[in-house]
Amino acid sequence: MKSTGAIGLDQATVLITGGTQGIGFGLAKRFADAGSTVIITGRDATRAQDALAGLPAAHGWVSDVSKEEDRVSLARHIESSFPGLNVLINNAGMQRRISLAADTAPWPERQKEIDTLLAGPIHLNSLLVPMMLKAAGPGIIVNVTSGGAFIPQVFAPVYSACKAGLHSYTVTLRHALQGTPLRVVELIPPAVQTGLAGPGAGHGAPLEEFCDTVFAELIRGAEVVGFGATATSEFAQLMDAPKKFFQASAARFPVATYSSDREKQKVS
Repeated sequence: MKSTGAIGLDQATVLITGGTQGIGFGLAKRFADAGSTVIITGRDATRAQDALAGLPAAHGWVSDVSKEEDRVSLARHIESSFPGLNVLINNAGMQRRISLAADTAPWPERQKEIDTLLAGPIHLNSLLVPMMLKAAGPGIIVNVTSGGAFIPQVFAPVYSACKAGLHSYTVTLRHALQGTPLRVVELIPPAVQTGLAGPGAGHGAPLEEFCDTVFAELIRGAEVVGFGATATSEFAQLMDAPKKFFQASAARFPVATYSSDREKQKVS
């Protein structure tokens, strides 16, 4: 898929939300092994400590991306302690496997899924993008979506809807950052053996193989990264179809976009 240029990993400072297990931990290990400064977050302090034991050179921060106050606190911590941040991977996730017809959970439980998957990365990006631009060097923002963003999964309807929203937001974020050194990557996993959906739901692609492939694509500079079912030519066609319509719409409705100098904005 389209390449947008690579970044020097030995000088990279990488923040990975949901980095204490699964895909986040796998990518954190690979960035750390390549010489990057790595910060991982997770909402469980014990799990974070266990993850850091396997990543002795990494830094940890307990943070629940579904909570506004935790996102603000995390951004302040990054600005004060890691102002050179140039790679942000919005990976934190959860998946409630239940049909719409059977979902009788209290609304706060359902809201948490929405806030984790959609509000969280949008808010965190808005907090950290100005800081990353101020650093004035090349950088990457990776939003982790899902194959379910394009083909809704009936067993995970809210998850699929949130990932579809994050895909839409990612397309617009890429447009908004097109004149800057920050590049926006959409990582689109298929089912991966991570336990995302809880005990007994660990089917999918082997985690280590997935992370090896994804990491290589990220350092190569790919703009969209899939694996297995989400890396086929058929899936690429599914993604490519709306591009010309988006480009035509964006041309009809010029809006302010980010500039490398955050005191200035341009219209494109």
